[in-house]
Amino acid sequence: MARSPSTRSRVSEPSEASTLGEASKQGESSSPSQSGLPFPDPHFLKILRPLVEAYQAFLQVSDRNIASMGLTRGQFDVIVTLGRTEGLRCTDIAQETLVTKGTLTGVLTRLEKKKLITRTQNPQDKRGQIIRLTPAGDALYEKVFPRHIRHLEGYFETSLAPEEMDMIRPLLLRMRDTFRAGAGGQGRSPA
Repeated sequence: MARSPSTRSRVSEPSEASTLGEASKQGESSSPSQSGLPFPDPHFLKILRPLVEAYQAFLQVSDRNIASMGLTRGQFDVIVTLGRTEGLRCTDIAQETLVTKGTLTGVLTRLEKKKLITRTQNPQDKRGQIIRLTPAGDALYEKVFPRHIRHLEGYFETSLAPEEMDMIRPLLLRMRDTFRAGAGGQGRSPA
């Protein structure tokens, strides 16, 4: 169960001094930069390291659980994406997963060798293929997806209340969209 923000145990944050120099105190602007930059520290440096560390910690916990089920992150992502579908084109899988296009072919080949997917010719595009889970792939999906969600749930519920997750989601999506659009040097995102 999620704890309310007032009762949740606080985890002390590691000092950012090791990579960003002595962190500036809240509300103070540093001039010149305390991180070694030739100009005042950009405000986003306060969240950059915690954001990256949270992502790395998430991947470590997630990947360890996925590996315990005999899969790689890419294989798991493809199986979950194909789950409860009638099959998808390779281009759709590439768009819907976090697997890079260069890696996708190898992931599909290994899943096919494990007899978890099949490839058939796309009736609308003779050059394309439709990728489907086999009955064994469907059974694996039904086993691994709920197990992984339950595994991750405790981490999220321990650190964030549901209303905090609701607040963070649009901010993360705005950041994602800004990076995808390449708008970094063009001022604030319109989102």
